[in-house]
Amino acid sequence: MIRPRLRSGELIRTVIANCSARLLAMLGLTLATVLVARIGGPAAVGEYALLRMIPGLVGVLCVLGLPGALAYFLAEPRRELPRLWPTLMAIGAAGALLGTIAWLAAAPLLTKVFFPSEPVWLIAAAGATVPTQLLLTLAKTSLQGLEDRHGGDVVIAAEELAFLPCYVLPLIAGVHGLAAIIIGLGLADVAVAVDGWRRVSRRLGWKRLGLAGGGRGWWGRPDRALGRQVASYGLRGQVGGLITLLNLRLDFAVLGAMAGPAVLGAYAVASKYAELLRLPGTALTWVFYPRLAKLEPSEAATVARRMVRPALIGVLIAAVPVALLAAPVMRILYGASFGPAVTPARVLVAGMVLAGGSGIASAYLYGRGTPGLNSLVLGVGLVITVALDLLLIPHFGALGAAIASTTAYLATDALLIGLLLRLSKPSSSRHRAAVAATSGGTP
Repeated sequence: MIRPRLRSGELIRTVIANCSARLLAMLGLTLATVLVARIGGPAAVGEYALLRMIPGLVGVLCVLGLPGALAYFLAEPRRELPRLWPTLMAIGAAGALLGTIAWLAAAPLLTKVFFPSEPVWLIAAAGATVPTQLLLTLAKTSLQGLEDRHGGDVVIAAEELAFLPCYVLPLIAGVHGLAAIIIGLGLADVAVAVDGWRRVSRRLGWKRLGLAGGGRGWWGRPDRALGRQVASYGLRGQVGGLITLLNLRLDFAVLGAMAGPAVLGAYAVASKYAELLRLPGTALTWVFYPRLAKLEPSEAATVARRMVRPALIGVLIAAVPVALLAAPVMRILYGASFGPAVTPARVLVAGMVLAGGSGIASAYLYGRGTPGLNSLVLGVGLVITVALDLLLIPHFGALGAAIASTTAYLATDALLIGLLLRLSKPSSSRHRAAVAATSGGTP
């Protein structure tokens, strides 16, 4: 089978488009954070950051890492497997139900640790965002796997932009505080998820939506063997996804528990600002993962190696103005009360300089069916994060969290890039052995 070659110009345009979508999403998140900060101050921003993170994490864990597996199983020719969609839907539905139940059971503990000033019933109500966030995440990653680039970019941008109007609605209705944030998050999830799944169905073709068709529609009898394969890949990849999220947000949880929502709110602003530099790497992973999954190993290795250097240089150049502009941006957008966020933001910027290269490395490892290697490397960063968070946060607060995260980011990204360069050598027998060892016989 002759596979189409990847055209450099097309890939550059695709990456730029995805970066633009993520930049729009970041703009939407920034505007929403500014509004939340102006209304409720740093404490409200801290609660908003936690509710954007924890429900989504619960949902993804309960579906056995399904979002990370979708792009692999929806790549050609695996997307034509019989009963694929009924299997995927069954995993998603069961995970959504399990995640909601788990949230309700944990609501008293979550309230005590992260939301001590809020009533338990309100935190329990936030469990409704577990299935809504999951619904949106699965739609977004399905579009990635189906290579609907435009649809995926629209959903990425809308995911954050939709919160602002959905947050304003309960405010107009007289609902304020954390309740307005919860309602806004849920409404935004549902609105964008509906559009996302409409795009997925259009990409598949309306004939694929019915109950008929030999198990090739949305619904039907799941395939247990296929479900085990999806879960195996998903869990191996989700270990890395969970570790990535923990590396990015564990400092949020530890800082929030130790220093309170107000300090966390300022740090959340600093973290989001610095993560502007992670957008290109994330876009590269998003674009290259499904494409590399279709290529022969030698061609995938060549493409990945060729992209590492320009990705590294681009992010490194962008880091300079981002660091210099931290102080005026914080002052203008958030006000004087967020002044303590400037120094942590600049420290975190330093931790992002290798993110472009690591984005290519992750795409290569996932696309070649070896998510376990990616997870293994990310585990090193998690160990660093945990150790330094516990060591530095009690003494240095937000600055200690920034130093811990920066150290973990640099170590993890450097290891991923090194692994890519090692395994993608044209005559590397180690590459072939790694593929065989981590695929475990699954597609």
